[in-house]
Formats: sequence, structure tokens, C-alpha cells
Amino acid sequence: MPDMTSVEDHYACPDLAQKIRAAFELSGKTIRDISIRDLGPVDQLHTGGAPATLALMKKANLPENSRVLDAGCGIGGSSRLLADTFGFTVTGIDLVTDFVETARTLSEWAVPHLDTGSDISFDQGSVTDLPYEDNTFDAVLCQHILMNIPDKAAGLKEFSRVLRSGGKLILHEITDGDGPAPQMPVPWASNASTSFLVSREQLAEYLSSTGFTQVFFEDITEASARWWQKVNEITAKAPARPLNPRLVFGDNAARFGPNMEKNFSNRAVCCICAILTKNTV
Repeated sequence: MPDMTSVEDHYACPDLAQKIRAAFELSGKTIRDISIRDLGPVDQLHTGGAPATLALMKKANLPENSRVLDAGCGIGGSSRLLADTFGFTVTGIDLVTDFVETARTLSEWAVPHLDTGSDISFDQGSVTDLPYEDNTFDAVLCQHILMNIPDKAAGLKEFSRVLRSGGKLILHEITDGDGPAPQMPVPWASNASTSFLVSREQLAEYLSSTGFTQVFFEDITEASARWWQKVNEITAKAPARPLNPRLVFGDNAARFGPNMEKNFSNRAVCCICAILTKNTV
């Protein structure tokens, strides 16, 4: 059984909220000025950024009063985005204590600026042992986290358990490709020991066996390669800003862009979007 402490160690980032606050102050802002859009350079680091999340959630077409679980929420960027844009009640959960503490602090700063009065909360815990009652959520957003979960069946069973009958599992995930071994480091792993990729076909088997029916699927690998290419071009031309991914990932962040562009371009990894419903009993 892989040691999940190695995953936690990969993401550990003590005092992250205060580092972000200091970066804002270097930019001439204070926490009273912070909006969720301002936080994008540090809390929307998944492939495609906020636009990818919004496009997928619009396809999911959830009612405004939906209760959503943001599984593997990181520092809460997507949780805040969903509450602000769609009016959802959002619960974020993440394994990494530093991320959860930062998510809470950033939300205290940014939530007063949200356009809705929706509730946002964050819990520390594992998606393979969720601390929620059965049939709690209308939807689960699973965005770039399965690569860090060795026991995917356990995680998917937990998603099914906490979803209401007919609830939606919304996936924006990276899978193993049919190309060469991925270049490391990547955002989810410094080396192969903490990268638990499976193929698209394997993932589909896990989903089917845990009681989900697919209603939407799209392979967005080529678009993901172009997105990282654009990120790399912008990064090469623009001077580094105080608020940037290195605050979260350290010096390895500078290597993520070139590696991810190459990994998607040669299909060492793939990026997929999918919407599935929990089968009714």
C-alpha cells in the first residue's frame, strides 16, 4: 500500500496564506481588496484554469441551490468560484492540512466580495474515507485528484455513497496515455512514486463497477497541450509577479509548464472531462 504521507509531503506548504498576503502587499494591495479573481495565479493551477472548470460545470447544469462537494479542493479556488458563479453551497475537502487552513483563510478574505451569499466550508480528510453522511450532496467535483489516489475504487465508492440518488459526478482528470513515460516533475508528483495514473479504459471500469452511468465525455488532451503552450509563452515573456505558482509549489513550479506541454503533446498523459450520474436504486 503506497504511503499517503508522501503525497502530503509533496504538497506541504506551511504559512501559505501569509505568503500570499505578503505577495499581495508587494503588488500594492491589501486583504481588504482581495477578490476571488485576484487569487487565480495561486488557486486556479489545474489545466485549463477557471475557464475549464466553468465550462464543465455549465454542462453539468446543476440547480442553483445544489450542494456540491469539491473533492481534493486544494486551497479552495474552485470552491469559491462555484459559489460565486452558480450560487452553490460548497464543501471542500483535502488531505493536505496546509491547503485546508489556507483555503479557510483565503475564503475569509475573499468571501465578503462574492456576488452570492452561498455557504463555503472546508474539511481536512481523505476522499477514500469521507466524513459525511450518505446521500448528502447533489454533485461531486473531482478535478485533478485521482492521480494522487492509489485506491481509486475506494474513492469512487465514497463519492457514490455521499451522492444523492441521481446525483452527478463531475470529472476533470488526468489519465495515463499511450505515449512515453511522463516527464517529471508535474504538479501532482515530484517523481513516479506519488503518481497513480490509470488509463481512460481502467477509469471507466472503476466508474461502472461503483454504480455510475456516463452521460458526457470529452478527451481534451490536445486543448490541454495548447493551454500549457500558451502558459509557457506568457511566462517566458512576462516578468515574474509576486503572486505566482511558486508560492504553492516552490521552485519545481518552473518545470511544470514545459513538462506538462510535452506530456500532453506526446500523449504521455491525457486530460478528460466527464459527467456521470449515480445509478438509482
